[in-house]
Amino acid sequence: MRLKSMIVALAAGYFGSTALIHAQIKAYQSLYEIVFTVPMAQLYEPDNVPPRNDITLESSTPYQDWYSRNVLRQYGPWGPEPRPYPALPGVENLPVSWQQQRLLAVALRMVGLPYQHHHIPDWDPPSDWPWKPVAEGRNSKGMDCSDFTSWLYNYGLGIKLKTSVTKQADLTEVPGPGGKGVIETEAITDDNGYDDLIRKLKTGDLLYIKNKQGVISHVVMWVGEYGRSPDRVSLIVDCTGQAHRDCTGNVIPVGVHLRPFLRDGWYYKNFDHAHRILRAQ
Repeated sequence: MRLKSMIVALAAGYFGSTALIHAQIKAYQSLYEIVFTVPMAQLYEPDNVPPRNDITLESSTPYQDWYSRNVLRQYGPWGPEPRPYPALPGVENLPVSWQQQRLLAVALRMVGLPYQHHHIPDWDPPSDWPWKPVAEGRNSKGMDCSDFTSWLYNYGLGIKLKTSVTKQADLTEVPGPGGKGVIETEAITDDNGYDDLIRKLKTGDLLYIKNKQGVISHVVMWVGEYGRSPDRVSLIVDCTGQAHRDCTGNVIPVGVHLRPFLRDGWYYKNFDHAHRILRAQ
């Protein structure tokens, strides 16, 4: 099944503002695609039952308190914390390829979500709420890079990662699905150049990117074998507040989108290491 990222965004349901997504589609049409081998109905089936089918259950904080003074005092501009989602039924028996495509399916439903320093995607603070300024230009629904990757694993599979990018990058093990057991992460480094790294990376790997000071400040998810680009460049999916261009030179909007991982691009030039969480048992 071949799906363009922006087309999937139209069916985003409770992720992000429909008006905002439509506005971005008018301004930018993604050239990148995901080819699924698992029927979409199967990948989205877990989203039809609580708690995944209810945006008011995105946080451990009761929905009626999301915009309370207590949340303001405790979390400030970040808003309420994400809930630990339960493991998918029978996840231990699901092939790694299914789990990888589940992560991609969840990510594509979030295409168009703005970049904000928030913990959960549907927290939409009032105009007088404290705000950490970003390229979006105003406060709105949205997430930042590591909250986004943490959300993919948490909502997608029930594997809850740290939401801080530096803490996420340092993890050597993470709680198993539903908080049961422990998964040891596999570190992947760039020892032999771009082509070798591309061969080593697999769908769902998390890539950590350094800033100008050499400090890890960004994280993206590897799309891998399911991605399709007109120039055959490998793809990542991330939530960023920085401008990047697609293979035709058009600016890809900030927020959640598929983006190219170029040999001479910012992502590779500043790559530090990657973590693999999904591995065959």
